[in-house]
Amino acid sequence: MNRKLSLNRLGAASRLCSLSRRPQTPCQVLRTAPRIQTNSYSQQSPQAETLAPHRRIPSLLTLLLLAGVGVIAYGIYDIYGMMTLWPPEVRTDLRGGLKAKNKGDLKLSEQYLRRAWETSKTLPIELFKKEPYLKTSGIAVLLASVLEAEGKPEKAYDVYLDALTRLQQVGTKDQLLSGPEKLRAIAISYKLAEMAGDLERPEEEERHLVWAVEAILRSVLRMGEQTMQLEHVSEADTAVPSDTDTRTMISELTLPDWATKTDVAAPLEALGAVYAQAGRLDYAMPLYLQAISILMPPAPQQSSDEDRCRGAQLMSNLSELIIRSQPKVTDEILHQAEAWATKGLEITMHAKETASTPNPTCELAFAVALFNVAAMRRMAGDKEEAKKLFSLSLKQSRAVGLQSGIQHAEDALRQLGVSVDPPPSSKP
Repeated sequence: MNRKLSLNRLGAASRLCSLSRRPQTPCQVLRTAPRIQTNSYSQQSPQAETLAPHRRIPSLLTLLLLAGVGVIAYGIYDIYGMMTLWPPEVRTDLRGGLKAKNKGDLKLSEQYLRRAWETSKTLPIELFKKEPYLKTSGIAVLLASVLEAEGKPEKAYDVYLDALTRLQQVGTKDQLLSGPEKLRAIAISYKLAEMAGDLERPEEEERHLVWAVEAILRSVLRMGEQTMQLEHVSEADTAVPSDTDTRTMISELTLPDWATKTDVAAPLEALGAVYAQAGRLDYAMPLYLQAISILMPPAPQQSSDEDRCRGAQLMSNLSELIIRSQPKVTDEILHQAEAWATKGLEITMHAKETASTPNPTCELAFAVALFNVAAMRRMAGDKEEAKKLFSLSLKQSRAVGLQSGIQHAEDALRQLGVSVDPPPSSKP
């Protein structure tokens, strides 16, 4: 589905351009490709199938996106164990709603929690004491989760939207929201974007993601003044950065202690996927670049294997966007794209080699990275290396049960004239 993006909503991506830009490199307009795939790489890539469509964001959160659009924890208080933190006016309904939910009586739970939510909106906010908006929005999130479990996504969406609107109204007043409360607003906006995608409301999906990213820039990342001029990513901006370049990219970024890399990177990645799907590759690229720099900061900062493999997956995404960005793939463009894909493969290989136990995200990312580099080698005319890497991708995809990876690797091998043997039988 082609989607018309509102230019007045592109400020977040344009501001990120200056963060992702390499030193002394001017941003130039990057020619964008239409949504229709124009080259064999994009048509064959399993990550193109699973990562580009904005409509698949929710399901990809759990598996094929490889945490690329990671799950933001809502951080709801342990309501059951800390009931005295809530005013008496909502305490009874909260307790009843939780008991009914735990017993599987979702209809009764909804009744209790809706009453608690409506009551909370009538009470003086001072009654909720410390971080009051975290508590009130927590009631809304709990109610919405019950509605989702009941199969009422539209009603759940309305509750999330009500909660976000109230947080946004408070957030316009200086210093009234704590850090965790600001993060709650970002998380709910991100959740709304997911649901808007499921409900086929693309404009709302985009709006919520743009708001989440702008809130991150405004409230989470401590940034110096960034240019407000609408800029785009040039071809030189997508060169694989050195350690020095990476330090320059994030030199002004510091995460507060109440925000994790996943919290910050997830909306950036999701909005990048939306723009990539719409063909606005010049806006998708800086979002991916910034997410990579957050997930994989330079030393002495450290990243978990999970975050590094998520960053590696984004490198694979970026390599595909570089290919898609030009109607004709030159040797230089192919070299840039392959450099990103190869870097992603190296990261996943290192994570696999050093991990004490297999990491599901890294295992999946490894299968996709092998395929991507194989596709690049085929485009470069190196069919023998492509066959080898496609075979390794097939083996890894079978090992982790990545069905789309299996299908694409088998198809690619057959196109190269390689017969594909069925997987070994599991029977004794």
